[in-house]
Amino acid sequence: MARNDAVNWFEIPCTQLSRAAAFYERMTGLALKRERFMDVPHAIFKTEGVGGALVEDPRNAPGPNGQRVFLNAGRELDAWLARVEAAGGRVLVPRTDIGPPGHIAIIQDTEGNHVGLHEPRAS
Repeated sequence: MARNDAVNWFEIPCTQLSRAAAFYERMTGLALKRERFMDVPHAIFKTEGVGGALVEDPRNAPGPNGQRVFLNAGRELDAWLARVEAAGGRVLVPRTDIGPPGHIAIIQDTEGNHVGLHEPRAS
């Protein structure tokens, strides 16, 4: 059966997987699973839906001008934002109301990537 999901996997590039994984684990409060895929180090975000990973691959450099991924913060956007700086990142765009879809924020991780955070509006 064909699926209509626009995204089914994402990768956030990094140069130091241990540093990047520690940042995301501290910010989200979630454990990432370390593994090697095709001999490339990954730290996998566990999920029941769209999945993704931090990837330490010299062929893909991190930075602010690449693709932007939005992580689902559930109802914890404020808690995640409160931990960004202590984890070594920066809040670039604070909690912002985007209407019916909810709220977003943009952070810079320890690798220089600009990553979006999304909190759906309560029903």
